[in-house]
Amino acid sequence: QMQLVESGGGSVQAGGSLRLSCAATRYTGDMAWFRQAPGGERESVVNITYEGLPTYADSVKGRFTASKDNANNTLYLQMNSLKPEDTGVYMCAAWRLPTGIYKYWGQGTQVTVSS
Repeated sequence: QMQLVESGGGSVQAGGSLRLSCAATRYTGDMAWFRQAPGGERESVVNITYEGLPTYADSVKGRFTASKDNANNTLYLQMNSLKPEDTGVYMCAAWRLPTGIYKYWGQGTQVTVSS
């Protein structure tokens, strides 16, 4: 089993920045950040391979940067130039299966961006 614990969420004004962290209890394989807006569906923000190669959603390209610290099994998401539409619960996921589905999920951390 693996546990994922996110931290770093909060409330900021539009244009502000936040840095999210996701600490895993062991080796993670590929990881990802997802988000879910109020009343919306869960959407992918970034997928990142174990080696650190990210693939971003178009909506966050140029504003968000994902990185991994494999020595400490930690995933980060630096979010700059935040917009109100970035508001939601951000969840990290780990261990992407051959089907593309992630096996392990964190509980999520709330990000609120006000205009």
